[in-house]
Amino acid sequence: MCGIVGYIGSKKPNNILIEGLKTLEYRGYDSSGIALQNKEKTQIIKSVGKIKNLEEKIKEENLINANIGIAHTRWATHGKPNESNAHPHKVGKITIVHNGIIENASVLRNILESQKIKLNSETDTEVVAALINYYYQDNIIEAINQTINKITGSYALGIMVEGDENLYAIRKDSPLVIGIGDKEHFIASDIAAIIDHTNKYILLEENEIATISQDNCKIQKDGKEIKKQILETDISAESRDKCGYEYYMMKEIMEQPVLLENTLKPLIKDLTQLPDLTKYEEIHIVACGSAIYAGMIGKTLLEDYANIKVTCEVASEYRYKKVFYSEKTLVILISQSGETADTIAAMRKAKYNGVDTLAIVNVKSSTIARESKKQIYIEAGPEIAVATTKAYLLQVAILALLSYKATKDKNGASIDLAKEIEMLPRLVKEIIDRRESYLEIAKSIYNNNDIFFIGRKIDYAISLEGSLKLKEISYIHSEAYQAGELKHGTISLIEKGTPVIAIVTDKIVREKTISNIEEVKSRGAKIIAITNSNLPSYDFNISVPKISDFFQPILIIPCLQLIAYEVAKLRGCDIDKPKNLAKSVTVE
Repeated sequence: MCGIVGYIGSKKPNNILIEGLKTLEYRGYDSSGIALQNKEKTQIIKSVGKIKNLEEKIKEENLINANIGIAHTRWATHGKPNESNAHPHKVGKITIVHNGIIENASVLRNILESQKIKLNSETDTEVVAALINYYYQDNIIEAINQTINKITGSYALGIMVEGDENLYAIRKDSPLVIGIGDKEHFIASDIAAIIDHTNKYILLEENEIATISQDNCKIQKDGKEIKKQILETDISAESRDKCGYEYYMMKEIMEQPVLLENTLKPLIKDLTQLPDLTKYEEIHIVACGSAIYAGMIGKTLLEDYANIKVTCEVASEYRYKKVFYSEKTLVILISQSGETADTIAAMRKAKYNGVDTLAIVNVKSSTIARESKKQIYIEAGPEIAVATTKAYLLQVAILALLSYKATKDKNGASIDLAKEIEMLPRLVKEIIDRRESYLEIAKSIYNNNDIFFIGRKIDYAISLEGSLKLKEISYIHSEAYQAGELKHGTISLIEKGTPVIAIVTDKIVREKTISNIEEVKSRGAKIIAITNSNLPSYDFNISVPKISDFFQPILIIPCLQLIAYEVAKLRGCDIDKPKNLAKSVTVE
């Protein structure tokens, strides 16, 4: 959510900053801006809407000769998405960009205004700039420290000081990296924004302050200098390319078979690489968005086959509710970015209470990866489209493998699914390749205003993600329901022609789900059935191979992703960047 890019070096910053912002578009934004600075002057250019609007404004400006700059894409929190509220913000000598939320901004604003300090925006960010400027005399580090002692909330800050030739950075609960180049340095909220220039970077930890010049980067905290390890990323510039696909989402769907093999193959060779879940009496799975729906699939498998009690909790609720832990509780955190604010808070709550934490995460350098006790990494690589596809599928795959291992460990069963896992990527590719079938379904439903998904048990968990995928990229109102709940009110919403997507893979409740399908069919619903068994002939029937219950969901997921994609494309939606959404939700 939001994006920061900064540069200091011998090159002109403006093109570097703009290209970096374009890389961060996937994080979600509604306005953007850049600030350039030399010894005498600071120049700020901001615009509402797409980055191309900012580019046009920049072309009309007479840019100052500068070798330092900061830039930002804003996703509105405090204040409307307009030019006044867009970043960067300048107060006095201080210019900043900010990701995060300052929770006590209104209190601080009142204090500043009582000191006759005028603020020109509605943002919490300008409050931070004003505070730093208020405390700044001749020592910027001291002013930054005084400011962070006054504010509560999350922040990643890029800071320029008029008359000062350095760039400054600090973070808390919001990601920020420092790129190390040849006589140049960068800051960014995501390493992907600067990999065209360097693959070397430093991770800033909480409230470490970076003083960055063209030739040097000095990190300090509480007045003490800290030696930092220079890391290297294996992300390449090529990984950001669409490779001929119209949208990143389609590219990422098409990558799923290979990534599935890359993630599972090393683990299935030696399951002891995975943690032993059987020593826990209770597992809490905590996540947000698609990740919580992956968790619900894991919950069903762990309970049904490994006989372990599992609760599945949305992180934003879990962090505030009263939770009963024991020494035999495990908390599993699921996050693609590893920077999801609510999930980080849930992890820290579990750690504070002395229980084990296990992260299923994609970004190895992320906060959740670094702070959790144990980690399992999915090998998704960069995921650019806001709507997750490959990361979600791999989260499900890891949870399925964990459940499979726990079942073997607990029951001493001799089940061996190695061959099935080996053929799984090929099966997924075959399902993805049925593009015409998904397009035919999409043409039949894309003009509808309401679409419903139904299923029971694990099929319901899959339905929740299918519904989310459809609504977030096509903007069609969509809901997923337990099929057995239809008669308790929901069935009143079914009209002639209402699409109902029914998932039927669980043999125990198969006949019950068919009865529920017949109920909506008799009221005029258009039925799209996805199944691994023979069903009556409906408006559309999608059949997938029948495999073990552990990995069956992996064959359903691409069907739902591609239906959503084709519907959104027919509706002319911006598939990779849905309105009002952000890729990495780094604020509460």
